[in-house]
Amino acid sequence: MRLLVTYMELREPPAGRPAPHVPAFPLAFQSERLSVEDYLVLYREIGTPLTWDSRLHMPQAVLAAFLSAPSTATFVLREADQAIGLCEFDAADTDEIELTHFGLVPAAYGRRIGPWLLDTALRAIWREATRRIWLHTDTNDHPRAQATYRRAGFEVYKEQFEDFPD
Repeated sequence: MRLLVTYMELREPPAGRPAPHVPAFPLAFQSERLSVEDYLVLYREIGTPLTWDSRLHMPQAVLAAFLSAPSTATFVLREADQAIGLCEFDAADTDEIELTHFGLVPAAYGRRIGPWLLDTALRAIWREATRRIWLHTDTNDHPRAQATYRRAGFEVYKEQFEDFPD
């Protein structure tokens, strides 16, 4: 499968006021160390419509080590104690941080929660020593993904077609 992959970066901390908490329902946002089982349930629920599969191919011991590493930061958004969103960073203990996974369960689409989750997570992860946060997105991602990233301050620095196994 050939996909257009867009690489984006944020070189300044999130500016201005935090994104408004639009939802009229209580949300809980926090950094969590999920078990492999809980992580994979949420990963599948968010990722299946977007064809996410990289974590599904990892041996469980490798995934467990990744999830528990000091360099991994996983922020979970919950509504009524149910996980509905994920914002995952790798190399969170360095000056160049990768936003590896970001998304909502399909039941949360269209409620303006995504921009709030992204802004809140970026503000939580950014440190004084951070030089940039970068990510890649592709044509299989949510149709509004790039627009959401742009509104958060990300800019494109590279686009290229890449081949992925079917």
